[in-house]
Amino acid sequence: MRKFLILSAAALAFAACKADAPKTSGNDKAESAISIDAGMNARLDTWFEDKFMEAVRRSPMAMAQIGIKERMDEWDDNSREGALEDLEYSKSVLADLKSNFDRSKLSPEKQLSYDLFVKQIENQIEGDKWWGYGYPFNQMFGTHSGIPTFLKNQHRIDSVDDANAYVARLNGIENYLGTVIDNAEASAARGIQPPKFVYDHVIRDVGNIVSGYPFDDSDKPTLMMADLQEKLEKAGIKGDEAETILGNAKTALTEKVGPTYRRLIKVMESQKSTSTTKDGVWKLPDGAEFYTYRLNRMTTTDMSADEIHDLGLSEVARIHNEMRAIMKKVGFEGTLQEFFTHLKNDPAQVYEDSEFGREAYLSDATDMIDTMKGQLDDYFLVKPKADLEVRRVEAFREKSAGKAFYNRPALDGSRPGIYYANLYDIKDMPKYQMEALAYHEGIPGHHMQFALTQEMDIPKFQRFGRATAHSEGWGLYSEYLPKEMGFYTDPYSDFGRLAMELWRAARLVVDTGLHHKKWTREEAIDYLLTNTPNPEGDCIKAIERYIVMPGQATAYKIGMNKILDLREMSKTKLGDKFDIREYHDVVLGAGPVPLDVLESRVNDWIKSKN
Repeated sequence: MRKFLILSAAALAFAACKADAPKTSGNDKAESAISIDAGMNARLDTWFEDKFMEAVRRSPMAMAQIGIKERMDEWDDNSREGALEDLEYSKSVLADLKSNFDRSKLSPEKQLSYDLFVKQIENQIEGDKWWGYGYPFNQMFGTHSGIPTFLKNQHRIDSVDDANAYVARLNGIENYLGTVIDNAEASAARGIQPPKFVYDHVIRDVGNIVSGYPFDDSDKPTLMMADLQEKLEKAGIKGDEAETILGNAKTALTEKVGPTYRRLIKVMESQKSTSTTKDGVWKLPDGAEFYTYRLNRMTTTDMSADEIHDLGLSEVARIHNEMRAIMKKVGFEGTLQEFFTHLKNDPAQVYEDSEFGREAYLSDATDMIDTMKGQLDDYFLVKPKADLEVRRVEAFREKSAGKAFYNRPALDGSRPGIYYANLYDIKDMPKYQMEALAYHEGIPGHHMQFALTQEMDIPKFQRFGRATAHSEGWGLYSEYLPKEMGFYTDPYSDFGRLAMELWRAARLVVDTGLHHKKWTREEAIDYLLTNTPNPEGDCIKAIERYIVMPGQATAYKIGMNKILDLREMSKTKLGDKFDIREYHDVVLGAGPVPLDVLESRVNDWIKSKN
């Protein structure tokens, strides 16, 4: 989804009801000092709502994502022509905003929304220079795996019409996926291809998608057929109606879906033969400029690649020292690297490699989150209404998917927030790290953040916006905060917290190493193996992720450091007036924002308290 107002999971593609809102930064004094046009403020709210819904309705997939059941038989237009059309539309919207609203007459809260909207569109305009630089087929977020995931998670079936629309979407995969294949071939012709290792992942995942009935003689239905069958049953669609729908789905799968996916395999095999083992984006046309752009977008700072690299080295050294203190506490004699090896090989730190063990992991992670829920009132003034579930990553994508991730709830409440844990290799999900991981993806991390944002009384484009340094910085901060709340009572879990922070610090080193200093995949993997306790499979997956998502991994630690630095500044300036609950409302109260905007909000809050 390229639509400029819908920045959900697809916004990571290299390149988701009004309620009482949390208090924002408290600008009462500032508001009284300026001339505010109340009518203009109200008109701007209406304008934001109209433009948001206008943009949503340009995207059938965005409508499904937020629970609007319209154009359910369509996919988005992923062509270059469609992107240019969207770009011109966005420029016209920006011109409309500037010509109809005088920023100086808006309240500070509305000025913030105005500025964020302008910045969002300006980012899209700037980003168009790099259209085609993404790797649309990769092991993390490729279109090939996004199709069955979208159908399963977003396409609701409550009626026969919904089911027929599902079949229509199956038929539409030929054009939707085919267009992205064309885009990938055009990019390759420009010298823009992922490194060689990516192709085996994609080819394997595509093979999983087109296995099973009706693609072969298996008794087990393929992913999309199984999903449709399950949804028909839940909707109570049976008998002749169900048989007709399933028959039409079989035709679509065998005549449209299968051939298109097989075409993708052929293209991937052909591109693999011309690919190289050069892993960083420095290899691409204007690659250095592109990486600078990515770092700026991901961190929302002007930090250079060298500055980020040096920060990473410094943070790794600091965290190593804190780890050594815990190592002594548990009575381990040896080096830190030997303790890493001990943890990797300690059978007490892993769940049983069975379905029973995996169910136990999901159950224990759920219990951790439920316990945390009961401790939130002392640290947060407002809590999300949406529920949260812990689920296992689906089998078809678990081999290549990341360690863990979060899907935000549906706006209409029809779908909860989901913390996905990848349990493909249970050894890659050690017990000592699971507490911090649950807090990051669940509560008080991404679920607290994104579900709460969706329930705020702020413009919808802010509710669905994304500023990676803010969002992932909060996620990492949410691993640290429970330490202050009295959690991590087991020293091994506290070591796991530090291991997770270390992981994000090491990302600063390896991301810039890969894309700026021209490290190889193997050099980056070796750095993680040497400097973190994570198992080899974890390190390999991580480096392969950073390669196809340049710059994204740098946002976490930079964002966390900013949130902590601003908190310490607030404590120093406010003394006894500091209230951590209010501080958290300031951090979360406008949705995801660039770090400079966050700093301004915190400064305004401090002024309002004095």
